[in-house]
Formats: sequence, C-alpha cells, structure tokens
Amino acid sequence: MPFGDKQHINLHLDAHTVGLDVPRDQEPNYRKAADLLNRRYQYYLKLRPNASAEQLWMYTALEVAVALQSDAREKSLVPVEKQIKEMNELLKEVLK
Repeated sequence: MPFGDKQHINLHLDAHTVGLDVPRDQEPNYRKAADLLNRRYQYYLKLRPNASAEQLWMYTALEVAVALQSDAREKSLVPVEKQIKEMNELLKEVLK
C-alpha cells in the first residue's frame, strides 16, 4: 500500500469524536467497528444506567477483547481440524 493511500475520517463514539487517518481500503472496517462499539456501549448503558462512562467503556472494551480472543482461537483451530479430517479419511481407507 502506498504511504499516501490514506484518508481522514471522523468517528463518533458516544459523545466523543475521533479523527483518524486510515488506509483507504480499511475505512469501512473502521466505521463498522465504531458502530459495533456504539451499539455495545448503548447496551451496557441500558443494563447499567448508573455506571460512569468510564465503566461503560471498560465493559464494552472487555466484551470486544473477549470476542477477538475467541475468534483468534477458533481460527487457529481450523488447520488442526482440517488435518484431523484428512487423517480420519486416510484411516478409513486403510481399514477398508
């Protein structure tokens, strides 16, 4: 990606505006991420209306981090699952 292939975007996270220079091809991902964070923040705001904004952002960040870890773990198991399937097929052939 060329150095200058970035664009400036403003994302709104609750009452805050965040200005970022992002890779042009990643701009939709940043907007979707901001939307996800806002939805999860609103969820926790409804669940815990007396919590501070800082607490709500901590709940939001923790939920997203756990989802990332779970997704990474699942992706790391894909090659193992594929190898197990292949080995099972080989065993079936040998046992015939």
